[in-house]
Amino acid sequence: MRKIYLWVVLLLISVSASAQHTLHLVIKDDETKLPLAGATATITQLNIISLSDTNGGINMPNIPTGKYEVSVSMVGHFVRDKELSFPLKNADQPVEIYLEPMSGELAEVVIQTNRTGHNRSEVPTRIEALPAEELDEKGTMRPGDIKMLLGEITGIHVQATSAVSGTASFRIQGLDSRYTQLLQDGLPMYDGFSGGLSLVQVSPLNLKQVEIIKGSASTLYGGGAIAGLVNLISKTPAAKPELSFLINQNSAKGTDVSGFYNRKYKNIGTTIFSSYNYNGAFDAGNTGFSAVPKTNRFSLNPKIFWKIGSKDSLWLGVNVLHENRLGGDMQVIAGNTNSEHQYFERNTSNRLSSQFSYTHKLDSNTRFNFKNTVGYFSRTLSQPAFNFKGNQVSSYTEANYVLNGKITGWVAGIDVWTDQLKPQSGNASLAYSRNTYGAFVQNTFKPAKWFALESGLRLDGNSPSPASPSNGWFLLPRINTLFIIDNHWSSRLGGGLGYKMPDIFNDDAEEQGYRYLQPLNLGATKAERSAGANADMNYKGALGDTFLQLNALVFLNRVNDPLVLQHNAFVNAPGYLISKGAETNVKLLMDELGIYFGYTYVDVQQHFNGSGKLQTLTPKNQLNADLTYEVENSFRAGVEGFYTGSQLLGDGAVGRSYWTFGLLVQKMWKHFDIFINAENLTDQRQSRWGTIYTGTITNPVFKDIYAPLDGRVVNAGIRLKVL
Repeated sequence: MRKIYLWVVLLLISVSASAQHTLHLVIKDDETKLPLAGATATITQLNIISLSDTNGGINMPNIPTGKYEVSVSMVGHFVRDKELSFPLKNADQPVEIYLEPMSGELAEVVIQTNRTGHNRSEVPTRIEALPAEELDEKGTMRPGDIKMLLGEITGIHVQATSAVSGTASFRIQGLDSRYTQLLQDGLPMYDGFSGGLSLVQVSPLNLKQVEIIKGSASTLYGGGAIAGLVNLISKTPAAKPELSFLINQNSAKGTDVSGFYNRKYKNIGTTIFSSYNYNGAFDAGNTGFSAVPKTNRFSLNPKIFWKIGSKDSLWLGVNVLHENRLGGDMQVIAGNTNSEHQYFERNTSNRLSSQFSYTHKLDSNTRFNFKNTVGYFSRTLSQPAFNFKGNQVSSYTEANYVLNGKITGWVAGIDVWTDQLKPQSGNASLAYSRNTYGAFVQNTFKPAKWFALESGLRLDGNSPSPASPSNGWFLLPRINTLFIIDNHWSSRLGGGLGYKMPDIFNDDAEEQGYRYLQPLNLGATKAERSAGANADMNYKGALGDTFLQLNALVFLNRVNDPLVLQHNAFVNAPGYLISKGAETNVKLLMDELGIYFGYTYVDVQQHFNGSGKLQTLTPKNQLNADLTYEVENSFRAGVEGFYTGSQLLGDGAVGRSYWTFGLLVQKMWKHFDIFINAENLTDQRQSRWGTIYTGTITNPVFKDIYAPLDGRVVNAGIRLKVL
């Protein structure tokens, strides 16, 4: 009898151990309490993965007795891990799991730059995105231009191109600005002669998102994106109409006034953005020269959006801008010219461009796109005894086909670029013309949830062509891979080839004001050729009540036959450039508190004539940190700090390292916001550490500008939200 009893007990234990259970889940949003469709529940130990239905429900059968961790994730929400013991006490009742929605920069965003419309976490190409919340914050700090916006991103360095005119360019991964493309809504509107003023003429207030690719981006956007590209994405009509105005005043004699209108009807919509920016000449260091030039600028950007039926849509926009920028001797700017006070730099520019985009949906996964921009840019650069005026006419036209399948996606298309500069006065020999014809194809292959491969190939033909061996034809392969290790870890690896047609539009020409430049001998000048690679590792996940997002990137770029300025002529250097380095970004979110830390290491070496040396004006080390407290739609306060390491200057000296700090406070109500912001609180200025020029005030020779000149600047303003 005892043996029978023992066998029964063992049998019951065996049956209990091998019993199979079913888990019933209901996934809901923690704020709205509404069910979430498409959420993913995972039991890693059992290799079980399920998706929630339209009611947020998930059934996970065949779960053995024991303890298991269930991980629930959803795009735009924090991951939630819950440990459950089976059998459950109330197995017939569903387990409700609430996911907290992400906010601000930690939320997932849809990427437009790679044309597929996928979430950033699913794209093999490494694309950084600044969402609307962050752009709103940066827009109140400096409403007049995007210098600050780009300068605070790891891996990007903003470099002054004039000591008195406030002009600047930006460099990605230590490479000159000519290796980077600046796009507006995917259209190249700031190339060539017009690119020299782009950073100081584009307002951040009209943007809803900024996307950045670091490293070769040749397939879709041409070989010129050697170091990367920045895509400025404008606001579009929303269901809720908007009419807002922003008024800003700063302590450096600057005033900004802008307005934005947005309206969407059933099949048509419109956005209108207009701004006026004024700055009086400002000399923070009493050097006798303007640290901030006298500036008057007006811009207008209306757009119309039209949805034609269920398959066709288009939008049409116009950009109009006029600017008069005068820097130099403060006495000359004030109108007190005499035999001693004569030096000035005046930039008078006009922009007029059109943008057109048309999309036809063939079905839910396939579409045809056509887009075009035509731009006219007129600029006059005046200095004592010199006046250069040029008119640039450029255009870009593209037709592409996009197929988004479950496993395989395709983007294929053709494009045509035209660019022409006609000098009207000054150095007439700088006339320039170029046509580029391109064909491209890009494939995205995702055979498994944990792996995706993006490969691309581009063929470009240029006329006129540079010196052999290319004869103007370039074949550019590119490949990127994405490995999703688990719900928290992922990694990307990629690289590609690029090229840059020789031209005179770069930082050296801007610093020289196109004065004394000799015309480019295209038939004796090679195109610059590049190869680049990068790899990164990403982590995102909850640590208790804190959400952590971590990214670490390493990169390597090589540019052969780079153009350098010698004796007022651009020639190919006998050698190559090597740019290598690393970036680290850390973001922490704890309820209303956000902490950000970024570090950039860049080492750029010039290997000419068999010897190597550091590239000038390239700090090896840069740090930026940001602490923000924000109650959504109510209050925002933040403090930030930036460190710029020492850098080699053109005269062989070494520019000192420095820290700058900023502070922002913003209060929001239903119909208006008020804000106050302070930049460079410790008043770090290059003019405090020595003279910024040699020679006389009549004929100054300016040194390399590697640090701020405007010093401490405080601005305050109000935003009125009429609708």
